[in-house]
Amino acid sequence: MSKAIAKTNYKFPNQTNVYHGKVRDVYSLANDVLVMIVSDRISAFDVVLPKGIPYKGQVLNQIAAKFLDSTRHLVPNWSIDSPDPMVTVGHKCEPFSIEMIIRGYLTGSAWREYKKGARKICGVQIPEGMKEHQAFPKPIITPSTKAEQGEHDENISREEILKQGLVSEGDYKILEEYTYKLFEEGTKMASDRGLILVDTKYEFGKKDGKIYLIDEVHTPDSSRYFYSDGYQDRFDRGEPQRQLSKEFVREWLMENGFMGNPGQKVPEMSDEIVNSISNRYIELYEHIIGEKFIPANGKDAEQRIERNVLESLKRNKLV
Repeated sequence: MSKAIAKTNYKFPNQTNVYHGKVRDVYSLANDVLVMIVSDRISAFDVVLPKGIPYKGQVLNQIAAKFLDSTRHLVPNWSIDSPDPMVTVGHKCEPFSIEMIIRGYLTGSAWREYKKGARKICGVQIPEGMKEHQAFPKPIITPSTKAEQGEHDENISREEILKQGLVSEGDYKILEEYTYKLFEEGTKMASDRGLILVDTKYEFGKKDGKIYLIDEVHTPDSSRYFYSDGYQDRFDRGEPQRQLSKEFVREWLMENGFMGNPGQKVPEMSDEIVNSISNRYIELYEHIIGEKFIPANGKDAEQRIERNVLESLKRNKLV
């Protein structure tokens, strides 16, 4: 098993800043270009776990790259090049301060609210008499605010977004249009793989007056998938659905008494646990993409990343 790349620290040409997020290390260059390295760090319950997961960064970056390329005809996106299995180079955009969450099914937090009696989520009316994991008559958009580090995202309605001036009405209409288009395409692509795209989130930004899709797309960290096979039988019997997401990591943590609450300690991450999580991510990749996962050469991976990024910047005339 390859060594996990949990942290990077590069000095690229014309570099002006670096931001180390929960999972991604984002390097800003002077000419409005970003170099995003998807590390092998893993987070759950807004906490970065103490050990990285080999190949996780490659899995996430390559899934996102695949979907960014395949949806470029529908929605402009920030990606210019993906020169390394763990890296995307793209346009630096001014991000909108909201995330566009779209749901095709009454599942997860939406179901928990519904079960408590809520019939409106983010200002969207939900029909009476629905069951857990039931498809909505048509997908609904339930935006959330993008929280500062250490804080939680919060649900917000379209009306409140416009009232607070977080997004102009004209821009919000475009965000809605792009969100529906991307979800429709993602649903078709998932169906081809025997999967159901249940819900996902999209982030958008603006550069030179143009709106771009930014960040990851349709990855198991940002999306929830069900297996199509057996969905209806399980639904009819009121049984849990077979999911394809990183929910298994949260479940392992909860089984070991951790939900990110004050005073709770992250359970010991043995090599066996780390390797099992890595194998699950590889399995996710192969199901979602429909191709065999080919692990990148882990030997001298840090040097490989730097070399590939520098070649990309020169090739694309970005330095």
